[in-house]
Amino acid sequence: MSLFSGGLVRLRAIEREDIPRFLRWFNDPEFVLLLHQYEPLSREAEEEWFERNIARAPPGEEYLFAIETLEGGVHIGNLGLHSVNWIDRRAVVGIGLGERDYWGKGYGTDALNILVRFAFDRLNLHKLFLYVNEQNPRAIRSYEKAGFRREGLYRDQTYLYGHYENVFMMALLQSDWREGQRAGAAASPPA
Repeated sequence: MSLFSGGLVRLRAIEREDIPRFLRWFNDPEFVLLLHQYEPLSREAEEEWFERNIARAPPGEEYLFAIETLEGGVHIGNLGLHSVNWIDRRAVVGIGLGERDYWGKGYGTDALNILVRFAFDRLNLHKLFLYVNEQNPRAIRSYEKAGFRREGLYRDQTYLYGHYENVFMMALLQSDWREGQRAGAAASPPA
């Protein structure tokens, strides 16, 4: 298994040719509400984002990837490490699967596991954290499968679907991840 491949997906660089897919995803009302975006996205705004965050991004602040299926090479979403803090050795994780046919089938968890391995093995970060709506059980299950734990609750943090919702802060420490890797290897039958 390579650094950027898992069992279902591989991570690759985001390309300018991906912008039309981003526009479709970021104009899907259900997808964007889970990401706390409330207005439609224009092509110009997405191209500006691409220039700022991909084409001319300062190295080491953001690590952004496209998620592509191993079977068929379908671009199904994006994920990344944001606001990397090299003093505290932590980063915010963001992930979004825009292709609904791939929701709830393990693709996001596989991609997240690849990103975690990259963050801890390659970048030597100490902690990864993310924020997730309490009413997004599919995402919470995925994060927990990847080893993230709930560390905090922000009450009435976001206005979604006509009412306020709680948001969990979830995190994963490198030491906990390594312990989980050792436990998983010990539980595997010998080859």
